[in-house]
Amino acid sequence: MFKRFVAATLLACASVAPVLAQDLAGVDIPYERHVLDNGLTVLIHVDDTAPQAFVNVYYKVGSRDEQIGRTGFAHLFEHLMFNGSENYDEEYFAPVQDVGGSLNGDTSFDRTRYYQTVPNTALERVLWLESDRMGHLLGAVTQEKLDQQRGVVQNEKRRGDNRPYSQIFPKLISALHPEGHPYNWMPIGSMEDLDAASLE
Repeated sequence: MFKRFVAATLLACASVAPVLAQDLAGVDIPYERHVLDNGLTVLIHVDDTAPQAFVNVYYKVGSRDEQIGRTGFAHLFEHLMFNGSENYDEEYFAPVQDVGGSLNGDTSFDRTRYYQTVPNTALERVLWLESDRMGHLLGAVTQEKLDQQRGVVQNEKRRGDNRPYSQIFPKLISALHPEGHPYNWMPIGSMEDLDAASLE
């Protein structure tokens, strides 16, 4: 039964791909591309139809970069990076929400991303916050913050594990990738590995 489910899922994904490519064939979004001296790639698209700015930061770090015994660490770092930096040692929600903006982040197998939508007058604030946590995180990570965010991540895992049919995707992932393969586990990691995470 499970093997038939896997085969049907893969077939469905394969049949959708050509349709998506066809739909995107005529899409042309103008943008500027800059690569900074440190390797950071910046893409800029200007659209003056609304007085808002959208900032999306991708780190090429996800659960594929973890190792057995340290699963869930990329997602844990995603949470820790919301808890402030050396030059702004507070949660990052208030300075964005205070100007009417919204923000969030997520972690997948291949990347971690943060995104904010703010009034365009707050763009500089968001860029400063992003750059500060990018360059000045470690001095702001404390045992208290680690324990707090570990608890938040573990609570997310419990909520996810308690949903109906929640174990189908993790079983599918482990069936498709052999043990030790970087895609063999879910980005949220295991409770045991999260418990073992230390400040060091």
